Amino acid sequence: MYILFKGGKNVSIELFPDQLYYVIMPALLSWEDVELIAELSRCPPATHPTICQHSHHNKYRSISGLCNNRQNPLWGAANTPLVRWLPAEYEDGEREPKGWNKGRLYNGFQLPLPREVSTRILRSSSKREDDLYSHMLVEWGQYIDHDISFTPQSTGNTFFGMDCQDTCENMHPCFPILEPSVTGEKHCMPFFRSIPACFVNFDIQQALQRQQMNSITSFIDASVVYGNTPKLESYLRDLSGRNGKLAINSQFKDPKGRSYLPFVPTLPSICRQGPDGQRVDCFSAGDSRVNEGLPLAIVHTLWLREHNRIAEALKHINSHWSPETIYQETRKIIGALHQIITMRDYLPKIIGSKSYEQYIGPYRGYNPTTDPSVSNVFASAAFRFGHATISPIVKRFNGSYQEHEQFAHLRLHTSFFSPWRIVREGGIEPILRGTTGSAAQAVSADMLLTDELTERLVVLKMPHRMDLASLNLQRGRDHALPGHGYIIFGSRGNWTC
Repeated sequence: MYILFKGGKNVSIELFPDQLYYVIMPALLSWEDVELIAELSRCPPATHPTICQHSHHNKYRSISGLCNNRQNPLWGAANTPLVRWLPAEYEDGEREPKGWNKGRLYNGFQLPLPREVSTRILRSSSKREDDLYSHMLVEWGQYIDHDISFTPQSTGNTFFGMDCQDTCENMHPCFPILEPSVTGEKHCMPFFRSIPACFVNFDIQQALQRQQMNSITSFIDASVVYGNTPKLESYLRDLSGRNGKLAINSQFKDPKGRSYLPFVPTLPSICRQGPDGQRVDCFSAGDSRVNEGLPLAIVHTLWLREHNRIAEALKHINSHWSPETIYQETRKIIGALHQIITMRDYLPKIIGSKSYEQYIGPYRGYNPTTDPSVSNVFASAAFRFGHATISPIVKRFNGSYQEHEQFAHLRLHTSFFSPWRIVREGGIEPILRGTTGSAAQAVSADMLLTDELTERLVVLKMPHRMDLASLNLQRGRDHALPGHGYIIFGSRGNWTC
C-alpha cells in the first residue's frame, strides 16, 4: 500500500505493496506536519496553494512560478516534476535505471559502459571553428538552459548510509560510472542519482514510478538573475538602498569602477583561488551554477548591471514609484528581454529559420491550455547538444580583438569555478571580447566533445576529474529515457521527437 499525501507536499510511503490506496489530504494536515513529511521524504520545501489569490499585489510573476496559470497553478513552477513526453523505461518498471542490473540484455546485448562510449565515440581531441556563429551563441544556450531547468542530485549520504564517492556498486542513491577494465578491477567515477520528484496532481501510474524534478521555474523569466525562492531573491536585492536595485559586490569593482556580482553568503566558499593568496569567493546569482565557467559568469554580470541601469532610469522617470515597484517593473523588463533574445535571436539559429516559422512562428497570444513545464527528455538529453559546440579554449582579447597582452587565452578546464580570474585579471571585458569575437566549435561526426570536457571536467566537491559525456549518458539512464530509436520513431512509428 502507498499512502499519497496531498497538500503542499506529496510523499509516498510503501506499507503493503499488494494494495494501493489513493488518499488526498489537502486540509487535514497542518503546515508543520507537511514540512515534517517533506523533511523525512527529502522533498524540497515549496508552498503549493490550491487557489491563486487575485489582488493588485500579484500583477507580477511570482518568484517561484506558482499561479502563472491560475487554472493550473503548478504548471511551470519550481520544485515540480519534469513532464514525460515518452514512457519511462526502468529495468524494474518503477525506479531501477538501465544498466542497474548486471547481465541484463537489450536486444541480446549488454548496454555499453557510458565511459567506453565517451572515449571511443564522443571524445574528440581535434577541433574546427564554426563558419557562422560566435561562442556567445554557446554561452547564451547554457545561460538560458540554467533559466529553465535544474535537476538536483541526491546528496543525503548520511540519510542513505552511503557515500557515492566511496563505492563502485549500484546502491541507491549511487549509480557509479564504471571505467572499462581488462584486469577485472573496478574503477569508477562517482554519480549521484537525481532526486525523485514529490508529486502534485499526478495519476496512479506516475505515483508508482520514479520521476525527476525541475527545482527552478520552467518559464523564460530571468530566474537566472533573480532566483526562484523568496529567500534567494531577498539576498540578491539591495534592500537597504531603497532604489529597486540588485545587490553588488561590496569588496571589488572592475578597473573602470563597474559592479561585480555579490559573493555567496557562506564564506569561505569552495571556488578556486589565484596564486596571489588574496581570496576571491564564489559569485552569487539567481542560479547556483554561475561559477561553472568564466563566460557564463560574465553574462550574469551583464544582467546585474543592466537591471541596475534600468532601475535607475525608471526611478528618474517615475520619482513617485516605490522601491518595490521599481524593482518589479525592472524585473519584468529584464524577463521580457530574456524572452526576446531567446525567441527572436537564439532559437532560429539553432533549429533554422524555416523550422522556426513552421513550428513556432509569431506569438499568437496566451494559451491557458498549454503546459509550459520542461520535459524530461529536453532537459536531460536534447538541450545538452550544446556541449559539443564548446571550445577547448577560453579566449581573452584586447580592445583590438587580438590576444590580450597581459591576460593570455586559457585552457577550458583552468576556467572552471575561477571567479578570481575576472576580479584579478582585467574584469569581464577581455572574456566578453573573446566570447563575442571567437567562433563556436563546429560539430561533426568525428568532432564532438572536446577532451577538456571528457577528461578534465571539474566538479566541485569531487576529488576526481569527471567526464561530461559519461555524465550525460548516465543521467539519461538514471531518468529512464527511452532509447534513441524510440525517440526518433515514436511508439507508433509515425512521428519524430
